[in-house]
Amino acid sequence: MHEDAQIALRVLMMPSHTNHEATIFGGVILSNIDQAAYVEARRHGVHRWVTAAVDRVDFLEPVYMGDIVSYWARTSRKGTTSVTVNVDVVAQRRKTGRDCKVTTAELVMVAMGPDGKPTPFDEEHTPESS
Repeated sequence: MHEDAQIALRVLMMPSHTNHEATIFGGVILSNIDQAAYVEARRHGVHRWVTAAVDRVDFLEPVYMGDIVSYWARTSRKGTTSVTVNVDVVAQRRKTGRDCKVTTAELVMVAMGPDGKPTPFDEEHTPESS
């Protein structure tokens, strides 16, 4: 299901995450997707990474309180100053324990230099190589 993706984040959905329909508020999922994309981008260099674009988000299934939600991230494209990150969101259902793909997203993350402008990223200085 996750091909070459790595787990970037795992969260237990709590009552404070619910909306008026008693499902998890989409904004909670979006915020976590953004964090997962940052975690993946940071694998390419220890820069300040910012979200330049959220090109697509597809909400496939609802998420419920008590679900354990995993955010799987992988880099699908590398540019000079940016990476495109795909995030698959999978909920482990509280009642059944089954995994269900609930959301997919594609984001563009840009490496920023000290001057606040996009900068080429250096994969020789990644958290794994330090």
